Amino acid sequence: MKRFLVLPLALVAAGCVSTAVAVVKAPFQVAGAGIDMMTTSQEEADRNRGRAIRKQEEADAKAFKKAEKERRKAEKAARDRDY
Repeated sequence: MKRFLVLPLALVAAGCVSTAVAVVKAPFQVAGAGIDMMTTSQEEADRNRGRAIRKQEEADAKAFKKAEKERRKAEKAARDRDY
């Protein structure tokens, strides 16, 4: 008779243990996920820095192109005045 009670009790206890483990682990998993969201990995930092550098290079190239256009326009105006 005791044998029949031990087997179901063991199955119920195993279920309780896994639930207890899940309950204990949950706050740590949530905290870990929150920390992962708030921090930046080295790969993300590198990617973001590369993006910022490319954006700055594009802005510099645009400014250089605009300055060259203005310089050529001023040179042309100066030549036209001389004639």
